[in-house]
Amino acid sequence: MEFQKKWGYTIGTSVNWTLELGQKRKARIETAKNQAEYSKLQLQDFLRNLIADASVGYIEALKTKALVDIQKDSYLSMHQLATSDSIRYRLGAISQVTSRQSKLEASSLLNDLYKAESISRQSFSALFIFLGTDQQEKEISGNLKAFNRDFNSEDLILEAVNTRSDLLASKQNIHTAASLIKLEKANRIIDLGLSVGAEHSTWATNEIAPSPAVNAIKLGASIPLKFSNRRNADLKIAEIGRKQAETEYKQIENSIRTEVMQAYYQYQATQKQLKQFDNGMLSEAKSILDGIIYSYQRGESSILEVLNAQRTYNDIRQRYIETLADNAVALIELERKTGIWDIDF
Repeated sequence: MEFQKKWGYTIGTSVNWTLELGQKRKARIETAKNQAEYSKLQLQDFLRNLIADASVGYIEALKTKALVDIQKDSYLSMHQLATSDSIRYRLGAISQVTSRQSKLEASSLLNDLYKAESISRQSFSALFIFLGTDQQEKEISGNLKAFNRDFNSEDLILEAVNTRSDLLASKQNIHTAASLIKLEKANRIIDLGLSVGAEHSTWATNEIAPSPAVNAIKLGASIPLKFSNRRNADLKIAEIGRKQAETEYKQIENSIRTEVMQAYYQYQATQKQLKQFDNGMLSEAKSILDGIIYSYQRGESSILEVLNAQRTYNDIRQRYIETLADNAVALIELERKTGIWDIDF
């Protein structure tokens, strides 16, 4: 203590902070907002594709379920005919070969039914991935004939350019790149370091350098020297990033125009195919089958004619269901590519 009284001591405190110049904080906030908006648009684009993918899976489940119904109906019809032929053979109305032929065809259709049921279960399992539940197959219902819309190709392209979330995200990415350039330019501006402090020096009573008690307030400023500021690579990287974002935007826009037109042509094609079925193909095939079966039961036609008519009718029914499903998928893809959604199951 005697030593400290002779020489004295100093107690002090100070506060230092950096005064940012060049509106760095504003540039950081703008960049963060642009990045958040970009992420939001990316999420919207993910949801757009997720909804479309789930809808395609739903259509596949409906299609396979309808094909199972067709196969089951075909099998039951042929099984009934085979049973009838077995009775007619025992009565001597037809030959054993004819009876065995109808029975063999019924067995073949039963195998086709088993295969269709397996495919249907697989499609339902794939659909459950989107549903996230273990719903029963009977709970899935829908109308494959409800996918009819009238579109104008030019209106679709205009709608896609204005609403496609991936294109909007790409445009937002340009804004984000521009804000990064502003941020890098702001970071090149030198900040100012400021400090303020207070000190108290006690009495010093030594003979060599005696001094009285002193209170002092200190103010200071510091300026960092950035010798490499003229060769800032981050600014050049940001500028290149903006040019890249602008190029990507143009590429996506051109790609969207092509995708919309391709989807539009595909949808138009399936619509034309459906009109062929609506013009009486199904009813005509059913009428021919019923007529040949009637003639067969009267002994006026052969079992081969019945089988050919049955297969033709089954094939047309299956192609009709597949065309309905293709048309629904084409509409889903068209609306996916356009960025609109008005489909209600």
